[in-house]
Amino acid sequence: MIDSAPMIRQATPADAAAWARLRLGLWTDADDPLEELTQSLADAEGAVFLACAADGETVGFAEVRLRHDYVNGTESSPVGFLEGWYVQPQWQGSGVGRALLAAVQAWTRDAGCRELASDSRVEDVQAHAAHRACGFEETERVVYFRMPLEPSA
Repeated sequence: MIDSAPMIRQATPADAAAWARLRLGLWTDADDPLEELTQSLADAEGAVFLACAADGETVGFAEVRLRHDYVNGTESSPVGFLEGWYVQPQWQGSGVGRALLAAVQAWTRDAGCRELASDSRVEDVQAHAAHRACGFEETERVVYFRMPLEPSA
C-alpha cells in the first residue's frame, strides 16, 4: 500500500548509485560506469529527476537532455528529449510518472524549448500508452538497420 506521494527532486552527484539501480529497471543491460553517471549529473545540457518515497527510497526517475540536432517529428530546436522515464512497478499508476514528467516539462521550458520529445521501442506498448496518457502524440515509427563491413584489403 502506498501511503503518500513521493517527492520529486533533481538528482545530484550523490544520487548516482540510486539512479543507476533504477536505470536497470528500464534498461536491463545498462552498464554505464558510476563515475560517468556522476559526471553527467553536472552537465547543464541535461537533468535527472528522482521520485523519492517518504522512507527515502527512490522509486522512479526521468532523464531529459537538450537536443540541438533534428529530432523526428519536431518543429523547433533545441528540443527537450525524454531519454528515460521509469517508475517501479508497485508505484505505476499512482501519478509518479506524471509528476516526474511535470518536472521534466518545467526544466525543458526553463531551458527555452517549445517541444518535448521521446521515444520507445516499437514493441513496448505499455510505454506507448503511458506517453499518450500524458499528452504525447506519436510522430513516426522507424526501424534501424545495420550492415557489418569487412576490413579493406
